[in-house]
Amino acid sequence: MDISFQLYSARNFAPWENIYQLLGVLGYTQVEGFGAAYEDVEKTKSMLDKNELTMPTGHFFPIDAFEKDFDKTIKTAKFLGMSRVFCPAPEDFWRNGTDSKNWISLAKRLEEVCKRVNDAGLSFGWHNHHWEFEPIDGDKLPMELILEYAPSIDWEIDVAWVVRGHADPLEWISKYSDRITTAHVKDLAPEGQCTDEDGWADPGYGTIDWKKNYVALCNAGVDIFIMEHDNPSDIERFASRAIETMRKF
Repeated sequence: MDISFQLYSARNFAPWENIYQLLGVLGYTQVEGFGAAYEDVEKTKSMLDKNELTMPTGHFFPIDAFEKDFDKTIKTAKFLGMSRVFCPAPEDFWRNGTDSKNWISLAKRLEEVCKRVNDAGLSFGWHNHHWEFEPIDGDKLPMELILEYAPSIDWEIDVAWVVRGHADPLEWISKYSDRITTAHVKDLAPEGQCTDEDGWADPGYGTIDWKKNYVALCNAGVDIFIMEHDNPSDIERFASRAIETMRKF
């Protein structure tokens, strides 16, 4: 098992030099990139090397990064040592609601992107939020449409977002075990708690049974577990608690 850290969690706690140093001291060996990490790739690579960290996975948003800026995206990913890249969110249509036709169209675009990324020597997948589990057109679920109409893509499952979408992650892990390669580890606070952190909790300190989900994900073949908190108030507390929780498994 590899324990990684989604750098998005630390976006409000710059300077980045301090973040990379903290992660190295706490025992992390991997991080997952997002937009800010790609602004100066030479500096990012230097901070990785200095703190004995690698970046095997990365988020690139929006899908234009793989369509209009394909060469730049692949060059960035390879320079930073990635083997897996993920698109973490759909087009803006999700904000105002949409229908199955648009989700299917997005999925077909993802399938084409996947072929190009795979040909370039990297794997490509989707990172879910909660809206993929909200029914549309009666009873259709966007996540099902994505996986059906983009049959070649991997899935980086975010268990906490699945729960926020009122779905059972264990059922989804069981059904799509052959598609899930990577997992985000975060937690949900009890109702009404951690309101200053948008209701999120540090892994192992919330309501999700992470032991059960961890076992299920391992059985599905997941080998990279990425610690994430969308809005922590204390980055050192979150980062230390998260890795401590995973080490217990």
